[in-house]
Amino acid sequence: ALLLFSYRKPEWWNWQTRRTQNPVSLADMGVQAPPSAFTTIHTNFSITEGCSKTLMKSLPVILFLVLFPCITMSNPIIGGETEYIVAKGDYIELISAKLGVSLKAIVKQNNLDVKKRLLPGQRLTVNTRKIIPMSIENGIIINIPDRMLYFFKNNTLEIAFPVGLGKSLSRGKPIWRTPEGKFKVMAKEKDPTWYVPESIQLEMDMEDKEILVSVPPGPDNPLGRYAVKTSMPGIMIHETIWPSTVYTFSSHGCIRVYPAHMEKFFEKVESNIEGEIIYRPVKVAVTKEGRAFLEVHRDAYRKVNNFNDETRVLIEQYGISNRVDWQKVSMVVEEKSGIAEDVTLFKLDKVPEAKGPVKSFFSQFFKSFTK
Repeated sequence: ALLLFSYRKPEWWNWQTRRTQNPVSLADMGVQAPPSAFTTIHTNFSITEGCSKTLMKSLPVILFLVLFPCITMSNPIIGGETEYIVAKGDYIELISAKLGVSLKAIVKQNNLDVKKRLLPGQRLTVNTRKIIPMSIENGIIINIPDRMLYFFKNNTLEIAFPVGLGKSLSRGKPIWRTPEGKFKVMAKEKDPTWYVPESIQLEMDMEDKEILVSVPPGPDNPLGRYAVKTSMPGIMIHETIWPSTVYTFSSHGCIRVYPAHMEKFFEKVESNIEGEIIYRPVKVAVTKEGRAFLEVHRDAYRKVNNFNDETRVLIEQYGISNRVDWQKVSMVVEEKSGIAEDVTLFKLDKVPEAKGPVKSFFSQFFKSFTK
């Protein structure tokens, strides 16, 4: 009722587009990074006091949005094909961790020989296109299969970056999986001390390693320089001293972050911010031009019974069954590349360029690629 009587005009549900096209060159660091190709799309709600003269005219639109929100407020897309310039010390696993793109995809797209070292200055083409799994007004969303963290502020995606998550299996048991559920940021800590959980101490003992009770701040501390404590028992979002493990499932449940990304995130995140860890290996989005995108990840925690069924149901929920190329859909499902692919039945000759001012902080994500 509040929405109906305060609604001004149907523009509030239109997608606003932001595109970052700045070359990412860290001159002050003496290194180069790839140009940004990520795109942020967010909703802009226009709600004012009083009744609008166009209320009755807009009523069908409002009712349609309420009944079919997943069709009209489709998930936004970020990223795209970009060029990555190899920095000194780079290797494929590390680039994968920086960009949130699988090793297989990087190797395949660039016809790389995994036995050969990458050379500084070498140019790689990388597709970073992803679908935001869900949008919120403020807070953190972490999608486990996606291995990505999305941070929202004032209905806008402020930053998104790859993360490392809990192991799928350890000694045949799912004891280190990152849990799903809602949480709240309890505290931020710079140069934290790691108090080793008893479960990890037991693992150290079983592996004949030195049993540590605590690890002081320093280069050997797995929490790195920055840690964000959550209300989930034993779960923190923290910098890692093993950067190449980002975008993998190799932690004891915590969320590992690449150092440069964690530094930026630590500056922005605040205590009491809420978040949620979700599990969505299949994502669908429809752009304002009507193009359909599908993104499929592997089922790391073995929770999906049938990928084909899940994909079909999701596409039907978006009401685009007759607008997708089902042969291409099957290929995307089978490949599970983790890249959002265009599965539109009839494709446009040219993708319209997104226009609008650049979201400065979001673009900083790209400026840290080779830090």
